[in-house]
Amino acid sequence: MKVLWLCNIMLPAVARQLGIEASNKEGWLSGLASAVLGAQSERGIYLSVAFPMGKCSGHTASGQLLEEGVLKGEIRTDQGAFTYFGFPEDVSHPENYDSALEKSLGRILEEADTQMMKRVTVDCFGTEYPHTLAMCRIYPQKDRLLIGLQGICLLYAQAYFANLPENVIRSVTLRDYLKKDSLVRQREKFVMRGEMERQAVGLAGNITGRTHWDLACAEEWNPKAQYYHMNEVLREEFYDPSWQEGTCIPHSIFLSQGDYPIKGLHYMLHALPEILGKYPDAKVYVAGNSIVRCATLTEKLKLSAYGKYLRRLLEQKDLEERVVFLGRLNGEQMRDRYLVSHLFVCPSSIENSPNSLGEAMLLGMPCVSADVGGISSLFDGERDGILYQGYRVGCDGGGELEAISQRLAKAVIRIWSDPDRMGTYGANAKQHAMLTHDRQKNSQRLLEIYQNIYDRVPHSVDSKKVGV
Repeated sequence: MKVLWLCNIMLPAVARQLGIEASNKEGWLSGLASAVLGAQSERGIYLSVAFPMGKCSGHTASGQLLEEGVLKGEIRTDQGAFTYFGFPEDVSHPENYDSALEKSLGRILEEADTQMMKRVTVDCFGTEYPHTLAMCRIYPQKDRLLIGLQGICLLYAQAYFANLPENVIRSVTLRDYLKKDSLVRQREKFVMRGEMERQAVGLAGNITGRTHWDLACAEEWNPKAQYYHMNEVLREEFYDPSWQEGTCIPHSIFLSQGDYPIKGLHYMLHALPEILGKYPDAKVYVAGNSIVRCATLTEKLKLSAYGKYLRRLLEQKDLEERVVFLGRLNGEQMRDRYLVSHLFVCPSSIENSPNSLGEAMLLGMPCVSADVGGISSLFDGERDGILYQGYRVGCDGGGELEAISQRLAKAVIRIWSDPDRMGTYGANAKQHAMLTHDRQKNSQRLLEIYQNIYDRVPHSVDSKKVGV
């Protein structure tokens, strides 16, 4: 059984062989790859992995440069070997569809299956980038095409402004003007990506998801597709440790990121003064890119409209000493930050099944989250932690921003005010997450899905050329 993965990032094992810094994103892919490779002999699976990269031509020492700019190589691990394919794509502008992707992916398909796609199953991890639509367009056997819903851009676009004030939404800084990247334009890009995403979902014969929210989306966009429930494997660093209240920084709050409105950092900043009124030592730590730095003239000129708004909130509410921006953290650094934090908060305006919340639950942390998107499929309010009513489509304006922020503040105060209950929440969250993110069970589920597709689809089809 041949399986071709289409990923949004290069796997760390490939990055190491090519001498490239590995991405911190989607680290769970490595664990899943190990599970699939470990089943090669038992299941008869041969894995190939394709991913976008910049200029492939600079890495020919570690691989073979094929037509259409495709780089091909092989990786050997303790679990087994797999073939990788790098293809050129401008991932910094995912709102733009480049038809050249169809030729590159067509070349990869020919390499991955010399029998002209009679047997290969293509698994596209995510629908947020043009390469998934390109694959869905050119691959002739839609019944062997599997796509995994992660974020859903078209629905994210509806919640993109996240109750920001109108004057902030319409604001354009010098940085925004030069980069053509204002908040309005950012939302437009999500809409453009979402339209491509809708097309891709409509073409696929098989879809994986994990929440009531993405199931509803799949049924609306492609009712004929076979939907498979498939929970995620998280990064391996998060499976063994357990959070302990005695070793954390009292009244410290951790957010996994906050560099664009959907992640809801502004809700947290509006909520923080009320939290400080009850817990004066409270402090918020934010991982990921800091968009509020303005110590130098260059940094001031680089401020986006959203970054400028966050900076203004920090100053007006006297929060500059209460909020710490940590920068980019790798898996181990993220795990360590979770473990020393007193509370994890997910204040997003929209999410499907955020891995950051899953990681916090897996560690047994106390958690507070907005009840948006598919989160309630992952996190049981009043059992695993506290869910509060977050963003609702069609409910915008400053009044709603303040109402959501107040609900967030009250949730944080409530969870800290009852240490015994907080401990029960953490224990329940860990128990729940160990089931949801069970590595062996979820890996076996993926292999079952591949087997189901392989068995269900006839093999004696006429050979078809790739549609390039």
